[in-house]
Amino acid sequence: MSGYIASSVPRDTAGSFEPRLVKKRQRRLTGVDEMVLSLSAKGLTHGEIAAHLAEVYGAEVSRQTVSSITKTVMEGMAEW
Repeated sequence: MSGYIASSVPRDTAGSFEPRLVKKRQRRLTGVDEMVLSLSAKGLTHGEIAAHLAEVYGAEVSRQTVSSITKTVMEGMAEW
């Protein structure tokens, strides 16, 4: 997903508030990387993957984000 999401976080002077849906310092929702990799392995292009995620999940994931996810995996495979 790209861009900014406006959210209202309750003030917690004790620092005990822990978000549930999107954890602190998390950049993407859990599972997006796995979905992108699965769709890529099935032969979908980056544009098709972005369109699929938008249609099925309502998630706006840019082609650049899809490319970054697949590139990270490819780099890991090359190192392995």
